[in-house]
Formats: sequence, structure tokens, C-alpha cells
Amino acid sequence: MAMSKTSKVFLLLGGVFLLLVILGVIALIVASRSMGQPTVASNSVLILNLSGELPDYVAEEPLAKALGIRQPQSFSSLLTQLRKAKVDNRISAVLLDIDFPGLGWGKADELRDAIKDFRASGKPVYAYMEIGTNKEYHIATAADKIFLPPSGDIYVNGLAAEAMFYKGSLDKLGVEMDVIQIGPKYKNAPDQYTKTSMGDGQREVINALLDEFFGRFTAGIAEARKKDVNDVKALIDGAPYNAKQAKELGLIDDAFYREQVEAELKTRLGYKENDKLRTITGGNYRDVPSDSLGLNNGEKVAVIYASGAITGGRSSSGPLSGETVGSDTIVSAVTDAANDSSVKAIVLRVDSGGGSALASDLMWYALENAKAKKPVVVSMGDVAASGGYYIACNANKIVAEPATITGSIGIFVLKPNIKGFYDWIGVSNEYTMRGKNAGIFRATENWSPEERSRMEAQISSVYYDSFVPKVAKGRNMTNEEANSLGQGRVWTGTQAKANGLIDEFGGLEKAIDIAKELAQLPADKDVRRVVFPAPRPFLEEYFGAEETQMTADQKAQAALLESLPRDVRRAFRFTSMLDKMQRGEAMMLMPFELSIK
Repeated sequence: MAMSKTSKVFLLLGGVFLLLVILGVIALIVASRSMGQPTVASNSVLILNLSGELPDYVAEEPLAKALGIRQPQSFSSLLTQLRKAKVDNRISAVLLDIDFPGLGWGKADELRDAIKDFRASGKPVYAYMEIGTNKEYHIATAADKIFLPPSGDIYVNGLAAEAMFYKGSLDKLGVEMDVIQIGPKYKNAPDQYTKTSMGDGQREVINALLDEFFGRFTAGIAEARKKDVNDVKALIDGAPYNAKQAKELGLIDDAFYREQVEAELKTRLGYKENDKLRTITGGNYRDVPSDSLGLNNGEKVAVIYASGAITGGRSSSGPLSGETVGSDTIVSAVTDAANDSSVKAIVLRVDSGGGSALASDLMWYALENAKAKKPVVVSMGDVAASGGYYIACNANKIVAEPATITGSIGIFVLKPNIKGFYDWIGVSNEYTMRGKNAGIFRATENWSPEERSRMEAQISSVYYDSFVPKVAKGRNMTNEEANSLGQGRVWTGTQAKANGLIDEFGGLEKAIDIAKELAQLPADKDVRRVVFPAPRPFLEEYFGAEETQMTADQKAQAALLESLPRDVRRAFRFTSMLDKMQRGEAMMLMPFELSIK
């Protein structure tokens, strides 16, 4: 049917409008890039705010900046600012505003190393915090000087590990967990749902972790503050301290207000008395391109971030699931990087306590194929355990911090029996089945002996025929040796290196240096770090792709979850995996969610 004249006019006007929108977006991007390079005055101080969640990586989007939409700071961006400031002649010092950053102990050590590397340039680093607990103070001790306001406090009280158990709540709801696991002493992730307190294996591991973390914590303070380790332990036993006491005990350099810290910096940097201290914030300094300072150029090294619980499908982030590592996303990224002839090596950054065994194996296979084409190096963040170790074990080299949590080579399946809950709310059900094991995933029955035998055979196959041999092959050890290090046992980076589960200590930059060496690239030349997969366009990310858009009910549920305490949200995130386990998916998860404060 012929189009009417009016329809043609509307179509033409619509096309013109769409073209104008596209041109406007392009203009915004161009303008944001031209405006996005701030002027940095000579003899400036870079002020880095260490606070908030600090995810491992967040894509920086020029259009979002042009539209005035604030983008969160990431841990990788924080490290990049320090790398740039080290070689930037306009930056003479760094001031750290430490305000409860969301980092684990592994990343805290990585940040301390980056601060020390910056100080190797001869430029000073000052740390300022209003209240300091163990981790904040641990980071601050890497600086030249530490300051609290006169009204501030320091809580270096020692380390405490918390483990949470939900069996009591499940009992009240009439829900029973039926569990099968390999490594019953150490692979105790299901204990959260089947016990009300720690088992011997969990207590043994947590005590070993605390011993090492406490030893590193006290040794770090002793080295930085020029004290004997035994004196530091005595100071910890006497904590907390107010700012005056902390100064007298040599834990900080002075009890200064923020303005006084800046005055101290002016003196240190040779400012005249009436000069104003020239500063630039980390948020603005991010817009200084690395390549303008001679960094991040040369041959390409792909960096792929695998942060969060491992699952099938695409990586995502939400209040219920938290940050997830999707096998589809990682497999595609690894394959693209492997097939890109301009990419000389791949660095996989893993910060995951594991998840789906199936998804872990799909990623392992993609990395194995990539390794046949170019070097693959793994950088471990705070945690790379269970499924997180599975995807790391076949790399050419594995790099971790001494405080990284890794290992946990084991597997389990569980299913909830909700018959008691049904009885409580007055619901009854009846199964009609064909096939001997048709009811293996019944929600109101525990596994029968025959069903349990079949499920045990399934997960034993995954552990003994897949996980253990792949660790053994990747780490050049026998199956027996790999199994002896497995059974769900969690190791620190220090212990893992002693046991051959990792190769080197260090962070992402160390992993990139090793990737350069394996790719036979010049050690004295930088490389261009290219993130795979390429960040989604801002408009797609902001408005959401079709498959990730939430309904009004889902948005309301998300808002409700965000309002809940962190520990409650954490419990919900574990229970969200039950749907996968009810389909028969085996899980490779940390035996506990470790929180050391």
C-alpha cells in the first residue's frame, strides 16, 4: 500500500530528529573529551579519596561525564592515578583521605605496595583519617606521615573474624538442607545452612588465617613506625586510642585538622606562607590521559576482570545477586583477546569466591585455548578461591598478594527440603513420577539412598575427574598432590605459594610485568592495557539492554534489598544460588564468607 504524503512528512521529520540526536550525542562526546583534560598546576598535591565500595573495575564513559552523571571510583582507577602521579612532574605529593574503603586485606596490601612505589619517586604521601580502624590504619602506614584530627580516634584493636549461620532461621521456617560435599572437613560452605556454629575444619582454617593476617598487620606497623613487633602487639592490646594518645605512642605523626595538614604540606613542598596549596582531586585527575604522561602505550595486553560470584550467562551487578562473573561474558572476552593478533598477552584479574562448577569449567576451557595462542597470566585480588581458583589454575603464571584468600579446591551440592515450611503454611503437594530417579530434585523430600548415591557420583566425577586433574596439570603436580591441597582447604597467598598453588607475590601491575616477559616484550617499555570486553555504550548501560531491564516490581524489590543491612543482603545472595542447585548444578564456593575486621 502506498504511503500517504502526511506519513512521508512524519517519516522525514523523524529521520531528521534522529540524525540531530545522533549528532548531538557525538558532539557531547567530542566536547567531553576536549573538556576532560584538566589543567594541573605545577607543584600540585593529588588528593585521593579512599572510601566507598571501590569495585575492581568500572568503565569510564565520556558521555556520562558530559551529561553530569557521576561515575563511581574503582580500585584499578585508584592504582592508575598513583602510577600517573609518580611520573607527572606537576604532582609533588599525594594526600590520602582515608574513609572506610571497601577493600579486603589482599587489595589493602596491593594499595600499600602502590603507595610505596609512588614514594620511590621521592615524592611524599600524607594520610589523613578522622577515624581509623585496623584496615584503614594498615593502609595509612604505607604513607610518610599519618594524621588524625584532635577529636579523632584510632581503633587498632586487633583482628576478629565473623562467621554467620542461618540454620536457626531455617528451622523456624521448616526448611532443611540436604547436602553432599567433597572434603567434608574443609568444604563447609553448606555449614551456614546446616549448623549453628563452626566445625573443627572451619575453626582450624580461620585461626590459621588470623594468625598470618595478624602477623603481617603487626609487622607492617612495626616496620613503618619503627617499633618492635612485641611493642606493637602490646599497643594493640591497649587500644583504642584518641588522637593525643596515638601521637604520644608514635602511632601517628600529629593530631592536626585537615587545614593544618595542608599547611604542613605547603611547608614540605616549599610554598610561601601566603600561597594557597594547589590541589587536584582524584576525580579530576582521572581525566588526565595516561598516554599524555608516557604511560599505557605500546604493545597491547588484554586485561579481563572476573569479579563476583561465578554464574552462567552474562556478567551483571544487582542488589540481590551482587556482582557476578558470567561465563558467556568471560568466554567471549577471552576468545576475542586470543584471536586479536594485536594483543600480545592476556591478564585475567580474578576476585571471586567461586560459584557454578559448570560456568567455571566453560571459562577454564576458553583460557586453555587462549593459552595455546599467547601467554595468560592471572592476577588475584582479595579472593580467588574454589571456582575462582578453577579458572586460574591453568594460567602460565599466577600472581597473588600474601593476604589473598585462595585454594578451596572442592565441590558441593545441596537442595532445600521445604516440606516443614509447606506444613507450616498449610500447603500440601503430591508427585506423580515415571523413572526411578525422576524425583531427585523434589523440594519436599531428602535424597533417598539411591538418589544420594547418584548425586555423590556426579560431584565426585567433577572433583576427581575434572577439578583435581586440571589443578595438577596447571600447577605441574600429581593428582595426589593436588588432592592433598584440596578437600576444600582455604589458603592465604603466602601458604599457596609455599604449596605451589601460585607463582609470585604482587598485584595487577606485577602480573602485567610477567605477561610482558612471557610475551618477550621489552621490560623497559610500557604496554597499552586494553580491557576486554569493551565497555557497553553508556546509553545502553544506563537504560539497560532488553534482557537486563527490570520491571517495576523488580525495581521495588531491589530498592528494598538495598535498604537491608549488609549481612542480610549477603544471606539473600547465597540463597539466590539455590535455584541453580535445584537444577542439579554443583557449586564451587568458598567454605565461608570471610570477614576479618
